Amino acid sequence: MPRRRGFGLHPAQAVVVGFAAAILAGTALLLLPVSTMDGRSPSFVDALFTATSAVCVTGLAVLDTPTFWSPFGQVAIMLLIQLGGLGIMIFASLIGLVLARKMSVRSRLNTLTEAKAVGIDDVRGLVRGIVLISFVIEAAAFLLLFLRFLLGYGYAVGEAAWHAGFHAVSAFNNAGFALYSDNLIGFASDPFICLPIAAAIILGGLGFPVIMQLRREFRRPLHWTMNTKLVLWGTVVLLVVGTAYITLIEWNNPATLGALDPAARVLAGFFHSVQTRTAGFNAIDIGAMHDETWLGMDVLMFIGAGPAGTAGGIKVTTFAVLFFILMTELRGEGAVNIFGKRLSRAVHRQAITVVLIAVAAVMAGTLALMFLTGLDLDRLLFEAVSAFGTVGLSTGITADLPDAAKLVLVALMFLGRLGPLTLGSAIALRERRILYEYPKERPAIG
Repeated sequence: MPRRRGFGLHPAQAVVVGFAAAILAGTALLLLPVSTMDGRSPSFVDALFTATSAVCVTGLAVLDTPTFWSPFGQVAIMLLIQLGGLGIMIFASLIGLVLARKMSVRSRLNTLTEAKAVGIDDVRGLVRGIVLISFVIEAAAFLLLFLRFLLGYGYAVGEAAWHAGFHAVSAFNNAGFALYSDNLIGFASDPFICLPIAAAIILGGLGFPVIMQLRREFRRPLHWTMNTKLVLWGTVVLLVVGTAYITLIEWNNPATLGALDPAARVLAGFFHSVQTRTAGFNAIDIGAMHDETWLGMDVLMFIGAGPAGTAGGIKVTTFAVLFFILMTELRGEGAVNIFGKRLSRAVHRQAITVVLIAVAAVMAGTLALMFLTGLDLDRLLFEAVSAFGTVGLSTGITADLPDAAKLVLVALMFLGRLGPLTLGSAIALRERRILYEYPKERPAIG
């Protein structure tokens, strides 16, 4: 008799199902009356939107976090952020390690898919390393923020600890949720708040493979992988370019940087360049920025940060690969060489696939928002890119969107957090191996 196939999920499908289950569980949690200040449950769409934004570490909000959600609801949001940042499969594997001291092969594959790791050796060490890195960085950010809230603003010990803990978790996981109605505008000139948060965001955006390699081989850059080098160089370049772009355009805008002293303007410009890496905090009014600034931030948010971390976007590595492909084509060279190594042709196809799916998703989402709201293109495009890039920055229109538009953003956040390739692999029924090739032919290009 033929063997009946099991009902086990493909690792990519397990990741998608895990994130969806976490979002639904978070939605149910936020629908409880105890989650709100007034004891009345939010609408299902608003609860779903908030849970998706937290699990997908985005930060877009339709309800004011400090005034609408109770302490119970805020703790739930923080835990959903941590769960989404660590990754559902990694978190599940951690629980398995603690309880059973062992991991099944399928559990290992799920963990590797979530962490975008290569190879199956020492997955146990991979999980432990990711969790250790997360909590060490969050603990460092917590300590710095706690001391500032306690000594600089006169918070009570418990209040300082709660605010420091929430914002440390939100920062490292690139979420952008804050416990203030104006987000972090009240701290725009305070480097002791802005810089620890920015540092946690940058580290979270590097990606776990990069951080783990730097921890092992920080003094041996010649041993760094192509991925590590691309992420580090791309991060530095984009942060510098983003800081200069935002600061110069908004320098004399009285509604944004113009109201600050020169040193604070540079600090705020750098802080918001960091936010476009997919964090979502804001220390100035995003809705009062110039249209040109929004467009530049659209590009930065679309690129995002490093792969296999807490950030979204198409990722720095994807953008860098396309840049080197472009330079190779313009030079008329045959192979794409990066940092003294030849790039696999399979990566060419993956990068092009990711970008085309991302562009299609953002354009479709923006078009849907235009039909559903009738608002200006520049604001809706910013909202769509922010959702897909799991950034969380907004021009101030999120809370006023109709439910159908909020569901569009939910879909964009979900796709952006999982990544086009992961979601596409989960949807595909099976992998196909073609045993024949058609004859080659070249159409005219350009």
